[in-house]
Amino acid sequence: MTRSRPAHLGFSLVELLVAMSIGTVVLLTAAAMLGRGGDDYARIGGNVGAEREARALITQITEDLRAATFHPDSVFEKSGAAWPVDRLGVFVLQPGDSQSTQGHLGDLCAVQYYLRDLTINGKAVRCLMRGFRESKDTFAAVGRGEAAGLFAPAERDEPVAFGVLAFEARPKSRDTSGAWLDWVKNTTVPPEAVEIRLVIARRETTAKLKSSSEWDGGGRTSRLLGTYENALNNKNIEVVSTLVRFGGGKAQTQVTAAER
Repeated sequence: MTRSRPAHLGFSLVELLVAMSIGTVVLLTAAAMLGRGGDDYARIGGNVGAEREARALITQITEDLRAATFHPDSVFEKSGAAWPVDRLGVFVLQPGDSQSTQGHLGDLCAVQYYLRDLTINGKAVRCLMRGFRESKDTFAAVGRGEAAGLFAPAERDEPVAFGVLAFEARPKSRDTSGAWLDWVKNTTVPPEAVEIRLVIARRETTAKLKSSSEWDGGGRTSRLLGTYENALNNKNIEVVSTLVRFGGGKAQTQVTAAER
């Protein structure tokens, strides 16, 4: 007796097409999952990077304000912009080892903070600048009665943070009940503390802002940045605030991230 041979061997065209379709669906699903995983990793990395930079910056400002000594020409300039761009300029006491040999004459120096747009790789990036004037320049300016000039922006000033959307530096004093109020500027009584608030764009947000007008929240970036008042609820930015005793005391720092 002979065994009958099967009518055909291998797979039919229809079977091959079905198998290829299933394989394509599996590959597309895997690629989508990997893509989402990469986006999540980048987003988390950007969040951590922005928070780390914000904390380091707060530490620097805190050290300067703790070392501050009051002078009538100190600068507490309040901004009225939608995204505040305050200016802060104070006289600080710095030891000789924090100054250069050529610039060291004593311990009285001047420090200022302000926002400036720098062009990096063809794009505008809003940075918080720190200007430091050593004691030799500080004493000379004070002696000439030109102390205010110490707080004029200069090319030698350095960026201490990139992607800063807003900077607030508001001097405070206490009333008789101990509540914090806005300090009333005068030439004799210094503020008791300075309230600092920083709004920093996360890395993926910074990459989307290319001009000064976009950093102001205008044009196509208005939806991305939202409003300053709603910054705490915006996943694209990081908000850091602190209250620092002027000339000494312990800073009370609070980092508040938007709900995810």
